[in-house]
Amino acid sequence: MELRQLAYFVAVCEELSFSRAATRCFISQSAISHQIARLERDLGVPLFERSTRAVVPTDATTRLLPLAKQMLSLESAIRAAVRASGPRIRLAANMSFASRSLSAIAGARAAHPDAEIEFVIKPFRQRITAVADGDCDLALIRGRVDQPGLMVEQLWVEDLVIATTSGHPLATRDTVTLNDLSPYPLLLPPEQEQVLLHNIIRSAFADLPVGPTFGPPIPPDHTATMELINRPEAWTVLYAQSPTEGLVVLQLAEHRLRIPVSAVLRDDSRRSPILSTLLATLQRS
Repeated sequence: MELRQLAYFVAVCEELSFSRAATRCFISQSAISHQIARLERDLGVPLFERSTRAVVPTDATTRLLPLAKQMLSLESAIRAAVRASGPRIRLAANMSFASRSLSAIAGARAAHPDAEIEFVIKPFRQRITAVADGDCDLALIRGRVDQPGLMVEQLWVEDLVIATTSGHPLATRDTVTLNDLSPYPLLLPPEQEQVLLHNIIRSAFADLPVGPTFGPPIPPDHTATMELINRPEAWTVLYAQSPTEGLVVLQLAEHRLRIPVSAVLRDDSRRSPILSTLLATLQRS
């Protein structure tokens, strides 16, 4: 058993998808599947029931998960104990913020050469918890969060984009309206996974005589691109930083779908010069 296998195991548990866990861990899906299979052989029990549409944890996984997290936490504590005691900032985000975050970190490091700035990938709720617990200094999120002990600073606003396949009836238009899109199925992740995105759509259609026609939710282990290919009459909404290879991006003629991006910090945290520089650089990136 290796610590990296436990890290991959935790990622699959939290993502419930080998492909998303692989992306989060910066390895291929085949590599993460191989390491999980090795871990299962070492332990002598299956950890996941796999199918083409779902990854389901077993009873053994439920017992192993808290222990695996404890082991990984101990590893982090050991590394922190022997790490040089220079200035250190930890920024939590997800992969859609990677390009902007790394650019801002490079700028902050140029201004503070002795600083250590870490970029850590975490799902939304874990980002909030990491800041609240003091494990991270700030987190990037879309929207806002209302939690005692935390404060939220808006950094920038993103435009959402409308995407279809090239075979969609509206794909050749220069611009479209929400009225144009209304008759066609809108594909989104389940609302419980993307509450903010669903709220933005409902708000955009609120003053129109028609509403969106929702298609089936995008399964957790599927991509919007694949779902659109399977349903060429449908459309979807993507964050501006999302990959759009193989899709057609449509321009909205009237409404603009916009979403705020914010930094979450502890409200009792001291604003160090490095943190201030990082926040300012994120706004300018």
